[in-house]
Amino acid sequence: MRLEKYLHDLGYGSRKEIARLLRQREVVADGVRVKNGAEQVSETSAVSIDGEAVAYEPEVWLMLHKPQGVITATKDRDHETVMALIPERYARMGVVPVGRLDKDTTGLLLLTNDGQTAHRLMSPKGHVTKVYDVGYEGVLVEDAVARCAEGLDLGDFVTAPATLELLEGGHCTLAIREGKYHQVKRMLHALGGVVTALSRRQFGPLALDETLAPGQWRRLNDEEICALKAATRGGQR
Repeated sequence: MRLEKYLHDLGYGSRKEIARLLRQREVVADGVRVKNGAEQVSETSAVSIDGEAVAYEPEVWLMLHKPQGVITATKDRDHETVMALIPERYARMGVVPVGRLDKDTTGLLLLTNDGQTAHRLMSPKGHVTKVYDVGYEGVLVEDAVARCAEGLDLGDFVTAPATLELLEGGHCTLAIREGKYHQVKRMLHALGGVVTALSRRQFGPLALDETLAPGQWRRLNDEEICALKAATRGGQR
């Protein structure tokens, strides 16, 4: 394929933008400095930009440690979005958040341009579990654990069976299969509590990478991507 297509597929811009990149930056393909976008390369070519290796991976999966105060959206006129925390070229590749976390919720957020797998991960039919660390005020009802396990009636819908683990000092963990609007907050409220802090620590088989500070991200490795896709086919949940 032409080098300009190679770079376009990886989100480096239009033909004009890529031509400018080739003029202004040091692009090397298979050991040779390249300034012409018509130069032929393959998916296995060794390509680098300013000394940083670029791999041909059109399918992108990212793990982001979402901080507080950032909106889970691709665009917002009034607030910073999670897209501002990742390189712009990923947006050009169609990378978007998988589901959403509220503005004040932190923790593990996945982003991808694999829309089919993302849909299966978020579908209640997929039974992919999301685990949250919850801080709350108030006293929960005595049968809170059992009510969650049976499915909690929130008025407009009954949740799928969920796993509530009560911890000390107004903390608990909650594992749910859906991801409806404000679901964790509504479930705690129905049980007698008010959520004061909320963080997602696990999505299906993946746990939040503890080396990622709030606002930091990394690409998923092949093993993690395979595990996610297996989860949507009834594998690890």
